[in-house]
Amino acid sequence: MIENNQKKELKSLYLLYGEERYLLENSVKKIKKDFGELVLGINYIQLNEISLANLIENIEMPAFGFDKKLIIIQDSGLFKKSKTGKKLNDYLTNNVASYIEENIKMIKQNCVIVFIEENIEKNKLVDIINKDGLVYEFKSLKLPDIIKKLKDICNSYEVKVDEQTLKYFVEICGTDMQVLINEIRKLIEYAGKNGTITKVAIDKLAIKQLEIVIFDLTDSLGNKKVDESIQILKQLIYQKEPIQKILITLYNHFKKLYIVKLSEKYNSNVAENLKLKPNQTFLISKYSKQAKYFKENELKKILEELIELDNKSKSGLLDINIGLEAILCVYCT
Repeated sequence: MIENNQKKELKSLYLLYGEERYLLENSVKKIKKDFGELVLGINYIQLNEISLANLIENIEMPAFGFDKKLIIIQDSGLFKKSKTGKKLNDYLTNNVASYIEENIKMIKQNCVIVFIEENIEKNKLVDIINKDGLVYEFKSLKLPDIIKKLKDICNSYEVKVDEQTLKYFVEICGTDMQVLINEIRKLIEYAGKNGTITKVAIDKLAIKQLEIVIFDLTDSLGNKKVDESIQILKQLIYQKEPIQKILITLYNHFKKLYIVKLSEKYNSNVAENLKLKPNQTFLISKYSKQAKYFKENELKKILEELIELDNKSKSGLLDINIGLEAILCVYCT
């Protein structure tokens, strides 16, 4: 783990990337803390793809009054193919890589350089950072690891919670660690020291992610409960969820149900076809259960109607709210 690496003296080069942004950002905070006093523009420099041209200048400029300089480059564009042309991107990447390779002794004496990316493609710069620093991928945590981390947080506040309740909590709130941390803190505060987090408290206090609410809406739809389906839709609108986002999420949800239906029909791997992350495999049973509510041709028809609604709303021919309610009413009767 990167935490173990950071217990030693800070390295001069870091490349941190991956889907688990909460853990990544925590590691960046730890680097800043271990670095010491930071004065923006003097010994602390922030760069991105637009200001990347100033990287070499900032490396070479002394950190007046300080021993070293911390340079953090967010989404540099150096680790992915350029949208406008691969040759230009290769040139910039190789230029930075060559400079770092040729000046590594000076950099080790004067700088700590941290590249932060969402994802990367292997290239010369990655190899150089890996040789003289640390390249670390923050992968999405698997469900048991999420449960353990949440359990540890509750224990630290002397609040009790069992594993099944935490699994239910993740089902309600999703797998984004930042969201989970925010929501578990509310529940810890509500339970109090020596208290217990319960499913009742989760239902009362935790904010359901949009995707989870869509599961509820689809359950109502599958059970032909038109009033309940419309009520859930109106509640989402009342909570100021953008109607276009609701439409897209609903479309993606029914697309997944359609994929499940086809996967089961042709005896294909459901998890692979749904492209679920390792920490989302618990959703397979939920998708499979909901797919049973509908026939294959019904799911295909719903998808076609949602696409048609999107097109008509963009051209001003139909209001999305009215269109969604009409689709829900049709499949509840």
